[in-house]
Amino acid sequence: MARQPAKTLWYDRPRYVYLEFCVEDSTDVKVVIEDQRLVFSCKNADGVEFYNEINLYARVNSKDSREKRSDRSITCFMRKWKEKVAWPRITKENIKPAWLSVDFDNWRDWEGDEEVERAMVEQYAELFVSHPDAGEGDRQRPPTSHG
Repeated sequence: MARQPAKTLWYDRPRYVYLEFCVEDSTDVKVVIEDQRLVFSCKNADGVEFYNEINLYARVNSKDSREKRSDRSITCFMRKWKEKVAWPRITKENIKPAWLSVDFDNWRDWEGDEEVERAMVEQYAELFVSHPDAGEGDRQRPPTSHG
């Protein structure tokens, strides 16, 4: 079966560029983030192979970039080499592949909006922890029974 590109959404933030590869129930996920290129591949539940290769608009810090897999997609967040410089597009070439779209749900004018981004990155980072924090919520003692 031939490989095909995964539908991909992207958006820009002051410190990171985000890419979401929309593949449900992915397996064999491989993400290679280089300084100026990203290569993504996986299979879906039906065995269809997906492959995307993107020459990035600008340089990223590959060592400070991550990906997160969910049941619906694989999200990559790549640390920009030059922070606070907006990317007009994700690709080096001034072309828009049919499979690539701006994620308008997450896109916004971010100048001076670093707190929001930091919170998002911390939220993603928490997902890397293998166990959720069981200590959330009220810490009250159980009632004692006198009987």
